[in-house]
Amino acid sequence: MTTTKRLGTNISGAPFLAGFARSGDFDFARSKDLSVADELLRANEEFARNFKLGELSVRPKRHVAVLACMDSRILFEHCLGLKPGDAHMIRNAGGIATEDALRSLIVSHHLLDTQEFIIINHTDCGLLKVQEYELRSKLAEKMGTVASEPANFYAFDDLEENVRRQIHRVKSHPWIPKQIPVRGFVYDVKTGRLTEIK
Repeated sequence: MTTTKRLGTNISGAPFLAGFARSGDFDFARSKDLSVADELLRANEEFARNFKLGELSVRPKRHVAVLACMDSRILFEHCLGLKPGDAHMIRNAGGIATEDALRSLIVSHHLLDTQEFIIINHTDCGLLKVQEYELRSKLAEKMGTVASEPANFYAFDDLEENVRRQIHRVKSHPWIPKQIPVRGFVYDVKTGRLTEIK
C-alpha cells in the first residue's frame, strides 16, 4: 500500500484535499534528495492542477473565527465540519489569545464580517504543565544567549482554566464588541470530542 492510498483513506472527507488524494499521481515517499518543503511544493503542483476554489469570497461564509492550538494531530476543519471558505482559522502554540491572535480576531470581525468566535484548547498540549521560567532557562542554556522575545510562552497548568482565561482576554478587548459570542472548548485528542467550558 502506498502512502498516497493511506492519505486517501484517512482524509477522504476533506473537500480541499480529496482531489489530489484520489488522483494517485503524487507519491509522498520521501526522497533523500528532497527537503520537506520540496515535497510540499510537489504536492502543491498536484493540488493546483485540480484547483476549483478560486471563486471563494474573502469573507468567511459562516461568519465565524476559530482560535486554536497549532498541534499537528488536530485538523479542526474535519472535527468542526468546516469547508474551505467557511471560517477563519487562527492557530498558535496553545490556542492563546496573544496580541497577534487578538489582532487577527479584530481584523476578522471589523474588516471581514465574522460574527462569532470559538476558542479551542486540547488535551495533551505541549504547553500544559510546562514551567515558563524553566523553559526560558533551558533555551538560554541550549542556545548560549538570552532573548527578549517572545516575552511569554503562555504555558499553563490547568487546561479548563486556560480556556476561560482566553475567553476573558477576547471578551475584554475594547475593540471586540460585547455582542460577539465567544465560546470555549477542550478537544480530546484520544476521542475527537469537544467539551464546552463555561
